[in-house]
Amino acid sequence: MMNKLAFITGASAGIGEATARLLASNGYNLILAARRKDRVDALCQELSATFGVKTAPCIFDVRFKEQVFNAIDSLPDWCKEIDVLVNNAGLASGLSTLDKGNLDDWENMIDTNVKGLLFVTRKLSPGMLERGKGHIINIASIAGKEVYANGNVYCATKFAVDALNKGMRIEFSAAPVKVTGIYPGAVETEFSIVRFHGDEERAKKIYEGYDSLLAIDIADAILYAITRPAHVNINELIIMPTAQPMPGIIHKKS
Repeated sequence: MMNKLAFITGASAGIGEATARLLASNGYNLILAARRKDRVDALCQELSATFGVKTAPCIFDVRFKEQVFNAIDSLPDWCKEIDVLVNNAGLASGLSTLDKGNLDDWENMIDTNVKGLLFVTRKLSPGMLERGKGHIINIASIAGKEVYANGNVYCATKFAVDALNKGMRIEFSAAPVKVTGIYPGAVETEFSIVRFHGDEERAKKIYEGYDSLLAIDIADAILYAITRPAHVNINELIIMPTAQPMPGIIHKKS
């Protein structure tokens, strides 16, 4: 695994940061992409110092294709041949019935979860296909398999990720480039803080009374998928807390 190169979006926190740490500890060189330059720079420096791997920050907002393309084009030469792309950047914004939905929330989710994934994949996949190797990991959600009340537009974006994951796998497998979808349930990260627009008290209650998934649980699944033999592709992994059998049902301790 030494000298393999992984590109991770949404790398400044949560699943992206946990994945960066785990892959660095396993010898992967890293390109860490996110909006928050201070966090990305600090993480790059820490991982290089701790694990002796190469790291490069790539600062952009996935919603804007010009930022995505320009930032990737400006990377140093050693960053050009990417072995693993982790499309992790994504968010939920708001929680309401469709008739009361906030249009800015809708645009933010569609632009980030769908268009952002498309922009990054469009930029990086041609190189993988030309080299005839690579692995794309798309972080979806259980919300891309089952719809839950008040999650309407968020669920729609994750159903789109599910469709794109399947489409990529059909189109890229002959190269061969592997494509894997990861579908987590409740993971305790900044996810709910962002969904509730910074209301930390409301977000905290989402994870009380049961053992939710942690970011490292998803990072571990990503590492498993990308370290299978060449003839093995993990098409999909649905990962849930034991206490959450399906969206909308979480068994909390009394």
